Order: sequence, then C-alpha cells, then structure tokens
Amino acid sequence: MPSDAFHPVDKTASASAPDVAEAVSLTAAGASRVSVGSVSSRGGLYPAPVERLIEEFCALPGIGRRSAERLAFHVLKSTAPDALRLARAIESVKTSVRHCDLCWNLSDAAICGVCANSSRDRSTMLVVEQPKDLLALEQTAMYKGVYHVLMGRLSPLDGINASDLTIAALIERLRNPSKNPGSVVPREVILGLNPTLEGDGTALFLQRELASTGVRITRLARGLPSGSQLEYANRAVLADAIVGRQSLDGL
Repeated sequence: MPSDAFHPVDKTASASAPDVAEAVSLTAAGASRVSVGSVSSRGGLYPAPVERLIEEFCALPGIGRRSAERLAFHVLKSTAPDALRLARAIESVKTSVRHCDLCWNLSDAAICGVCANSSRDRSTMLVVEQPKDLLALEQTAMYKGVYHVLMGRLSPLDGINASDLTIAALIERLRNPSKNPGSVVPREVILGLNPTLEGDGTALFLQRELASTGVRITRLARGLPSGSQLEYANRAVLADAIVGRQSLDGL
C-alpha cells in the first residue's frame, strides 16, 4: 500500500506554501521598519522645522519634551507677526545687550541706567555676584547707590578663580575715580554676596584685597527674616542673627 495513503498530501496547500512564507516575511519586515522608525526618532512624527524648534526648546533649562512640544505648538498657532516678534526679541537680546563699561550690569548702551542716573549716591558701591542679584535689590527701592557685578563667585572646585571675575575692575574703580559714574570717589563698598560657602569665601577674599584701598568695607545684614519664628530657623540663620545683633539705644 502506498505510504501516502495514510498521509495524504494537500496539493493546494503545498503549492501556496511559498506564497504564505513570503507574505509572512514581508509582514515581519514591515513591522520591523515601523518599530525601528518609532524608536529611533520620536520627532519623525513632526515636520523637520517643527522638530528642530522642539529640540531648541528642550535645550532650555527646566524644559522637558512635553513642555517643548506645547511651546512649539503655541508658536505654530500664533500669528506670523507674533511669532516673528518673538524671534526678533531673541535676536535683539543676543545682538544688542552688553555689559556696562563701568559696573558690568546688563545694558543696551555703553553705560547702564543705574550708572547714568545722576541722582544715585555714587559714593556708595554695592558688590553683587550676578546681574539678577542687582535686579532683585533694585526691586526693593531701598538702595540708592551704584553697583559692581562680579559675574560670579570664587569656586576653586569648579575652576573659578579671581582672574575669572571682575575683581581687578573693582579694585581699579576704587583706585581710579575716573572709572566710576561721575568720577566720584567711593567712600563705602557693601559686599552683597549670597550667604553660601562660596559667597562667604569670596567676601573674605574681597575684604583682604580691598583693605589697602582705604575704603570702608561693609556687608549686607543677615539674620531672622520678618514674620519668621525661631523654631523654624536653621542654625546658620540663628548664628548670623546673634553675630549681627543691633543695639536698641536711640531707637
């Protein structure tokens, strides 16, 4: 008896087997292409200009992918004049803003608005780390003198030394009145550095460097802020409050 009597062969299935195998192979290849495309580039879903805009927003501090996408779509939905106004503002910041020739504050002219203001007390100079610190102090409307911006603070671990800051320019201002607004001789230098380890180290360094100039050196007061409670203050704040205590005589 023929052996194929018990194992009948389906001629139709046999003939279509190569076609089935080819179809399976093509399907697998297609699925592979889709998978690779979706994994290798999330931005492939967007046109190239939109993806470039998203990537630029992602490079900003504190901006993740989702936030960058929202910003990009906001720009897309904006009118052309609004979007171009934003682009021109960014371009203007990079081409027009510079540092003041006297105090290193941000300015769109050779001399910043603070140095150019003749009503300021030009004999008093407040030293700060960054232009943003200057702006914070100006918002209090309590200080009427001029400034000097160090453009950083000493941090040997990060490779930031005195030569990387504007300390030499500060000393020159104290020794050469022509480097000050109105050529006024400074009488007091206030150290307004941040109350951190690096800030305190920078203040001590400046105190030693400026001692030979004969100018009075002071620093911003520290201690308990108004409305706070002793039990919630840390030891550093309490220590500053004790060291910087004031007399009540004459109050």
